[in-house]
Formats: sequence, C-alpha cells, structure tokens
Amino acid sequence: MDQIVFLVSGTPVRLIDLVLGAGGLALVLLVIVTVALLRVSRAHAVGAAASAERQREIDDKMAELNKASAELAGRMQTVAEVLGSRQSDLARHVSERLDAVGHRVGQGLEQAARTQTENLGKLNERLAVIDAAQTRLSGLAQEVVGLKDILANKQARGAYGQGRMEAIVRDGLPPSAYDFQATLSSRVRPDCVVRLPGDERVLAIDAKFPLEGFTAFREAKSDDERTRAASRVRSDILKHVKDISEKYLIPGETQDLAVLFVPSEAVYADLSEHFDEIVQKAHRARVLIVSPSLLMMAIQVMQAIVRDARVREQAHIIQDEVRRLVDDVKRLRDRVGKLDTHFRQAGDDLAAIVVSADKALKRGDRIDQMDFAEPAALPAQRDLLGGARAAAE
Repeated sequence: MDQIVFLVSGTPVRLIDLVLGAGGLALVLLVIVTVALLRVSRAHAVGAAASAERQREIDDKMAELNKASAELAGRMQTVAEVLGSRQSDLARHVSERLDAVGHRVGQGLEQAARTQTENLGKLNERLAVIDAAQTRLSGLAQEVVGLKDILANKQARGAYGQGRMEAIVRDGLPPSAYDFQATLSSRVRPDCVVRLPGDERVLAIDAKFPLEGFTAFREAKSDDERTRAASRVRSDILKHVKDISEKYLIPGETQDLAVLFVPSEAVYADLSEHFDEIVQKAHRARVLIVSPSLLMMAIQVMQAIVRDARVREQAHIIQDEVRRLVDDVKRLRDRVGKLDTHFRQAGDDLAAIVVSADKALKRGDRIDQMDFAEPAALPAQRDLLGGARAAAE
C-alpha cells in the first residue's frame, strides 16, 4: 500500500492515497447524487402540489364558467323573448311607417302631378306667347325688309320722310293751321306750310332724307373713304339748304326762317356730332335743321301759340259765359236760402207737433187715471205751451 505510484511536482503519490482519494471522490459523488435526488423529489412534490392547485383552480373556473353559462343562457332566453316582443313592435311600427310613407308618397306624387300639370299648362301658355311673339317677329322682319327696300329707293324714302313729317304736324296742330303741298306765289310747293296766329306769313317745312352719304360715312373703313363720304354728306346737305333758302324764303309771304326736316334721329345725331359747320351754315342761311323730336317740340310750341290765340279771340265769349255762370250761382244761392227758410219752418212745425202729441198723451193718461185736476204749470211752461198751441193752430 506504501508503494509510490507516481510523483506530482516532486511529491510521491502512493497507492493508498489514490484509494483514499477515490473513496472520498465516490463519497462526494454519492452526496451530490443524494442531494440531486432529494431536489428532484422535492421538485416533483412541488410540481404535483402546483398541478393539484392548478387543477383545483381550473375546476373552480369551470364551475364559474358553467354558472356564468347558465346565467347567460337565462339572459339569452330573456333577450330572445324581449327581442321577439320588440320585433313584433318593430314590425308594427315599420308597417305603420310604411303606410304613412306610402300615403305621403302618394300625396307627393299627386301634388307633383298637379304641379306638373299646372307647369305644363303655364308652359303651353308661354309657348303660345312665344309663338305669337315669333309671329310678330316674323311680321317685324318683313316690315324691316320693307323698310330697307323703302330706304333703298330715293322716291320711297322721300315719301317716308314726308309721311312722318305729316303725321307729326297732323297730331299736333288743328287742320286750319297747316297745309300740305301748298303752292306759293313763286310756283314752288313745299311739303308743308304752317300758319301762325296774328301773322299772314307761313312757315315752310321741307323733308329731306340724305341717307347714302351718311351710310357711306358710317361704314367707311379707311380715312380716304371717310373723307370722301364726309365730302358727299356736306355737298348733299348744303345743296338741300341752298334749295330751301332760295325757294321757300319769300319776303312778305313766308317767315324769315324755313325748316329742313330730317326724319331720322341717327342721321341728325351724326350731322350734329361730325358736321357742326354744316349746321352753322344752315343757320346763317336761315334754314333750321330738325329731327323728329325737335319738330315735335316745335309743333307743340306752335300748338300753344294757336291755343293762346284762340283763347284771346274767344275772350269776350268766355267773359259772357262767366257772367252767366255768376248769375246762375246767385240764383242758386237765393233758392238755397229759401229752401233753408222752409227747412227752419218745417222744424218749428215738427217741434209744435211733438208738443201737441205730448200734451195729448198726458191728457190721455189723466183720463185713464180719472185725474181731472188742472196741474199748476210754471209761467215759462205756460208760455211755451201757448206758443206751441198758437203755432199748431
């Protein structure tokens, strides 16, 4: 046993040391295995206890779940019953609402149909108005075409201007104050002459419609065309002014002023705006250029002059009529006074009749009551009764 087996760092290792070391090692291993087994058995015991506890908890949870399931089943049954009753109520309400909605929809459709019928009626009326307007527009278009044809022809255009001038004069003056196509002492015939009150001289009016030059002036696209058109307008207007000044201004027979009537407001506006020197030359030549509106104003002034002259001529007749009217008013006043006197007398007679009726009633009451004593009357009452009796007699 004392035999040296090997050396470790110069220290001899004997066999007995190895045996003792192996035994100690085995003992240590045995202790370790025992401790490990104890720990494993303890762990198994703890796991078993935990499993038992877990199983118990699971059983408790399952019991609670079963109880909750039973309660849930009861509640579900209650909810089912409630839902059944609510479903019947809902079906009833839905049916009522559907009936109401159907009724409202029916009324809405009926009202919509009525409104649509009314709208269709109004639309038909408007279409009829549109058709009538279209017919009038067609007629107006034909009239415009006819007017265009008239304005394209010089003779027709002159007749149109003369007709418009005659309409203005005829509407504003009495027939005795004007003549159309009257012949003057120089054998010329103006379109119209107007006689003013208190003056033997006549006012000559002549209608002219110089349209071509103004149309060319308005439609000119270049300065050269505009200059040529302006020159044509000046020559045409000045020629008319010269003819009127030479023909219709006769001393002692016509007024010192003649009228050149332009039957177009547009032409007169262009003339006043772009050719003022022509208007001034016409004034110096004692020729007044007028448009339809200006001629109408002049005719209205002449109408006022004629009316004033007639009033002055008939002043004595008006005075006689006023005197007769004053006499009639005086007679009416006298007759009203007499009627007033009759009314006052009738009022007094009625008062006396009322007094007599009151006395008769009082006497009747006294007779009915068998009271024949004469009541003492006041002096004023006796006087009043006496006056009423005398008036009644």
